[in-house]
Amino acid sequence: MTLGLLGLFGCAGERPANLGDRGGMLTACPSSPNCISSQADDEKHRIAPLAFGGDPDRAFARLKQVLGKRGDTVIIDEQIGYLRAELRTLLFVDDAEFLLDRSRNVIQVRSASRLGYSDLGKNRSRMEEIRSQFPPSEGNQ
Repeated sequence: MTLGLLGLFGCAGERPANLGDRGGMLTACPSSPNCISSQADDEKHRIAPLAFGGDPDRAFARLKQVLGKRGDTVIIDEQIGYLRAELRTLLFVDDAEFLLDRSRNVIQVRSASRLGYSDLGKNRSRMEEIRSQFPPSEGNQ
């Protein structure tokens, strides 16, 4: 059992110190395929932001509700228009960020694995799952 716990915590990795709102931008993805971002320039890493209609603050509150209902998600940092969360699988932790872009009526997203090279598409599939749970307007709640 001790060995199993060591393996579990050993795969979690350290929380990155380079994340956060960087003047409307999220940290760029590394070259490895285990990261996706709505602000990425290349197709390998690019994913669409979360679009919404209506009041931006209410849309961001809806996103927070969606994340709060997920069993694999813990919000680590919350600021006005910015959320940072840990998304957990059995052995691994991914770091997700959500940045409110009021001028475009979208929430910019980024999700990256802490360890390893490939995530076998987990960050992309999980972000698409969050998108499917996110009501783009108040009338769709």
